[in-house]
Amino acid sequence: MPSWSGILNELNENRTFDIPPDFDGIRRKYLAALHQHTKRNVILYASGWLQETAAPSEHLSIGDEDIQALMEVTYGLSGDTLDLILHSPGGSPEAAEAVVSYLRARFSHIRVIVPHLAMSAACMIACAADEIVLGKHSFLGPTDPQIIIPTPLGSRLVPAQAILDQFERAKEEASDPGKLSAWLPMLQQYGPDLLVQCQSALDMSETLIESWLENYMFKETSDRSEKAKKAAAWFANHKAFKSHSRHISRDILIEAGLGLKTTKLETDQELQDLALSVFHVAMHTFGATDATKIVENHMGRAFIKQFRQM
Repeated sequence: MPSWSGILNELNENRTFDIPPDFDGIRRKYLAALHQHTKRNVILYASGWLQETAAPSEHLSIGDEDIQALMEVTYGLSGDTLDLILHSPGGSPEAAEAVVSYLRARFSHIRVIVPHLAMSAACMIACAADEIVLGKHSFLGPTDPQIIIPTPLGSRLVPAQAILDQFERAKEEASDPGKLSAWLPMLQQYGPDLLVQCQSALDMSETLIESWLENYMFKETSDRSEKAKKAAAWFANHKAFKSHSRHISRDILIEAGLGLKTTKLETDQELQDLALSVFHVAMHTFGATDATKIVENHMGRAFIKQFRQM
């Protein structure tokens, strides 16, 4: 298997003083080889969020523009099966819903391959697949929604469940006049509809995952409704994970007994070699170019988002 350094060496083979490495050509070579191996459509969706960049979050996260990208890369594809190589920090749950709606209308069987990280809304998309392929180095992330809260130090993302828990704690402690003064500055920064927003965000996250699991991954399971509800609540449980950035490994998923259809990437060595080669080239592309997001198919059609710092 070409390692990270092995792919770098391959990229540098055609590099001269005034000719940069052929990032696009080599990435597309491995995407095409993966298609030849699986006989399934292949789409890479990856962003350079782990690389040092000044790009704004909308360049890196799942957003509404991704539908345009997917329209571009699904054009001309034949067949109704898809391998989606997914590497993303997440983003808008509403945009993730649109992505799932579009892909499920186009493909009857979707396999999500996670070469490294599919966090938050990206994990939600993975839960809309028929199968998730994970390696020892692959991780999903909790799906508990985050709320943007303005503070004197700037806006920050706060778990919706943490805000609800904090208000419950405030109700208990603020009854003591001696503690009320400590709570007031904190509570005054929250809008009047915040609790409703938090509960609605939590409900939407769980409802979407529950629906997708029931209709796709668990569709042939007799108790699919109960299993889907349990899995959706498990992924959204902020109290259990403690952090929205918590890495959920393949072993943790299996131990949780959720019944998700997960396949070990190592089971098919050639699949692993090719998928990770695609991933390594993408990471080198992000590290050495202005690209911040790559959505690309095995036929070479691509939608590449770029950010150039002035």
